[in-house]
Amino acid sequence: MTQAPAGKQRIMDVAAGLFIERGVNGTSLRQIADLVGMKAGSLYYHFGSKNELLSAIFKRGIEVMVTAFDEADTATSHLSGRERVGAHVRAHLAALFENGPYTAAHVTAFRTAPAEVRDAIVPVRDGYEAMWTNLLRELVSSGALVSSAPLGLHRLLLFGAMNASVEWFDPSRGNLDDLADAITNQFWDGLAQEASA
Repeated sequence: MTQAPAGKQRIMDVAAGLFIERGVNGTSLRQIADLVGMKAGSLYYHFGSKNELLSAIFKRGIEVMVTAFDEADTATSHLSGRERVGAHVRAHLAALFENGPYTAAHVTAFRTAPAEVRDAIVPVRDGYEAMWTNLLRELVSSGALVSSAPLGLHRLLLFGAMNASVEWFDPSRGNLDDLADAITNQFWDGLAQEASA
């Protein structure tokens, strides 16, 4: 993951926070510039438009998730299927809550972003989703996971649980490990019940 220069980084940090708090349509370049402490026109030195800034934030958010996924994959290849899913869930949640505002901004603002921004980021996003589908496929192939439902459905259920947590979970009042365990247990035990039915 490439690191942005300090001025650009500060703009992205502030903008991501505003996109989370106020949404895409509720955030202006002037608001971003005011919080960064520069003139609105100075933002154009770093980003040609609000859409370019939003795209950079979304891309960074996905890069954070991909890095977290890869690290979890490397660290857990020898563990049980349940432990592997749990580690990947924890990594995704860390990307949302611990590794800067970019992933949370991507998750909360994607649907309201302009079509050109969404269209440009979809291939990158699809790549991340494919990583999860491949993990689940590997677990099914090894017999660690038994399910007759499509893997894409299970991935969407996991993503729904993980991503919705940005709307209600407060890491200062709750434990991210407990949240990861709850999501993993719900996912895994739900599949186990389906398999034994």
